[in-house]
Amino acid sequence: MSRPGLSAAERVIVALDVPDLVTLEGLLDRLQGRPIFYKVGLELFLAAGAAAVRAVQSRGGRVFLDLKLHDIPETVARAVASAQSLGAELLTLHSAGGLEMMQRAVAVAQGKPAILGVTVLTSLSQDDLLADGVSGTMREAVLRRARLAEMAGAWGIVCSPQEVADVRAASRGLRLVVPGVRPAGTAPGDQKRVATPASAIAAGADYLVVGRPIRDAASPAAAFAAVVAEVEAALAAC
Repeated sequence: MSRPGLSAAERVIVALDVPDLVTLEGLLDRLQGRPIFYKVGLELFLAAGAAAVRAVQSRGGRVFLDLKLHDIPETVARAVASAQSLGAELLTLHSAGGLEMMQRAVAVAQGKPAILGVTVLTSLSQDDLLADGVSGTMREAVLRRARLAEMAGAWGIVCSPQEVADVRAASRGLRLVVPGVRPAGTAPGDQKRVATPASAIAAGADYLVVGRPIRDAASPAAAFAAVVAEVEAALAAC
């Protein structure tokens, strides 16, 4: 079961995967202020930087800065310190960067932003792990990295919907932020480990990250509302 106390709308993070500020403003207009949380990722941040974060915040939105930092501990620690000035609430780094890197990030952030450890990208399959020399199953790899993130003091982790139940069984303390969420009938794109909003919530996800199914919809506001309604129904059934 996912963590209580969060509204359905708060749990659905809209990924702002757009190339520039003009497109961002257009998408924000079409969302009509309905989402609470927005994800600013690499594409938009590299194009617009802090201005993208400010554009979301100026409309009352909360920001999840998804930069997936992965470097030596000193560099990541300094990057986290730089990110603090942006006022984002969540920030990702790759748990594969190791325990010391994550510990340094957590120590610098002091909860602002909250640090999330990315376990295994949702675009990767078991064959991809084997090709990279990662031993064991996908489930084992995700659990190892989740435990490492928890040991480092991370606020939460990022994992695919297919590992949520296993991670939740292993840890009640970690917050689970889950991409690869696709409403029934929508294309998975390059995501290989996906699930519906309802099944991810039922498995124990705290937050869902939804991008293309909302961004590319005829009415992003209506698509967001539909995901929220599915989450509400799933929470009521838990």
